[in-house]
Amino acid sequence: MSPTGRRADAADNRDRIIQAARAVIANADEIKLNAIAKQAGVGQGTLYRHFPTREALLVEVYREEVDELVAVAPALLGEHEPLTALARWFDRVVDYAQVKRGVFAAVEASVWQGLAAHSLGPIGDALTTLLDAGKADGTIRSDVDARDVILLMGYLTRLEESEWDSRARHLLHIVLDGVRRRDEPARHDGGQR
Repeated sequence: MSPTGRRADAADNRDRIIQAARAVIANADEIKLNAIAKQAGVGQGTLYRHFPTREALLVEVYREEVDELVAVAPALLGEHEPLTALARWFDRVVDYAQVKRGVFAAVEASVWQGLAAHSLGPIGDALTTLLDAGKADGTIRSDVDARDVILLMGYLTRLEESEWDSRARHLLHIVLDGVRRRDEPARHDGGQR
């Protein structure tokens, strides 16, 4: 196999490992590397070559989640009106927060601080993009900023696992109603009716 083919295989293995880790984090009470390797279809040696520690894998999963959350904001604005884009972005936040909870529960405090620093700036920037678009078209209150919304979204880390499915999206709809201009009618489905 050529060096280029080996690099492509290695990149494919790495991507499969990250995707498997995301699924395990979102759906399992305990994060086991052997289960991640099995789900990714790779051996444990391959997993450890890419991610020498459990923390290294979890950090990478979290960083990818942040990067995707940030990247989707302008894409949503390209497809939807600002308020609908914000509602759809909030739906993505629920998925992100579920992974974040799993990662933060498994990673040491020192690593956690580095992860939090990595996410707040880019997520704040993405949120500012969404809020500014809504302010420009008159659907979002002019007195709301990204920090306000990030502080309100912080409750997601306090939800009990047993409440996640019934409350996470509902509570973000309440936040959405709070940022909406008062003369704008409330819609909880991202504008789809």
